[in-house]
Amino acid sequence: MLAFLKSELFFRFLGGFAIGAVAMFALQPNNEPPALTSTAIASTATPAGSAAL
Repeated sequence: MLAFLKSELFFRFLGGFAIGAVAMFALQPNNEPPALTSTAIASTATPAGSAAL
C-alpha cells in the first residue's frame, strides 16, 4: 500500500483531481442561474370584477 501511495500513477491520479477541481471553480458561470433549477415566474392576477376574455 505504501508503495502505491508513493507511485507515479497515484500522483498523476491526484494531480488530475486537483486540475479538475481548479477548473470547476475557475470556469463556472457567475451570471447565469444553475441549469438544473427552474426560475420563478410571477403570475399576474386580474381584479375579480374585470375578467379578460
